[in-house]
Amino acid sequence: MHKIMMSLARFMAVLGGIALSALILLTCISIAGRLLNGFFHKDFMQGLLPEFSNWMIEIGVGPVNGDFELVESGVAFAIFAFIPLCQITAGHASVDIFTSTLSARVNRFLRMVTETVFAAVLILIAVKLYDGMASKMRYGETSFLLQFPTWWAYAASLFGAVVSAIVGVYVAAVRIYEFSTGRIVIVDGMEADA
Repeated sequence: MHKIMMSLARFMAVLGGIALSALILLTCISIAGRLLNGFFHKDFMQGLLPEFSNWMIEIGVGPVNGDFELVESGVAFAIFAFIPLCQITAGHASVDIFTSTLSARVNRFLRMVTETVFAAVLILIAVKLYDGMASKMRYGETSFLLQFPTWWAYAASLFGAVVSAIVGVYVAAVRIYEFSTGRIVIVDGMEADA
């Protein structure tokens, strides 16, 4: 089961990485287009090469229309796509100044409680994203510039949130097993020191 969940988490991280890379490229193209558009509008270029400058402006050299709408939607998906890998590898930030002095059993108990609460929160987020998506579909809401249905962004985020919830529930079940048996299934920094 652990291999399946790890594969699912890695798959989601790859999807999130692809989405984030595409958004970075989109942002760079949009910024470069905005700078070039301003450059071609300057008096210097209009005086030096007016035909070329006007041609570049006419073919559409400029910022990508609706870039912030795409970035907003894509980043939401990317965040949810990275959560499963972070969850299953115990990669979340932790402050263990206090807990490092506690026994291994107490630390396993704290991890069990934390992971269970986190799984419940991930389930709640997925449910609320579904409610939001259904609402956007019902009212036919679209984005301002690109006019794409906003439920598309909700659906992408919901996909990531559902996978995050599945992995979160698995990790919570593992932590309950670890606490009950004392056997470690998912190694994190606390077990490395023991």
